[in-house]
Amino acid sequence: QVQLVESGGGLVQPGGSLRLSCAASREIFSVNTMHWFRQAPGKERELVATIYTDGRTYYPTSVKDRFTTYRDNAKNTLYLQMNSLKAEDTAVYFCNYRDKWGQGTQVTVSS
Repeated sequence: QVQLVESGGGLVQPGGSLRLSCAASREIFSVNTMHWFRQAPGKERELVATIYTDGRTYYPTSVKDRFTTYRDNAKNTLYLQMNSLKAEDTAVYFCNYRDKWGQGTQVTVSS
């Protein structure tokens, strides 16, 4: 059973940056499309980034040009670099593949 463990969340001021990590317990990136989702209180879970096995990425308009996802296959770790953060980016962030989810990491953007 693969485990996903997110880390890197925290409190950051508007305009700041954070890098989230998602460590997998074994190699999965070469055969699985990976996703980052977020969920704010009272809202549905929202896709914020996808990285395909061939390295292509997808971002919704809400985060495009601000968020970047990439992976380090040697470390079995997926990353989400978040720049120019806004208050509306406040949420719990999760990594995902298929039906597997991590426990999430809280990101709070506030002055």
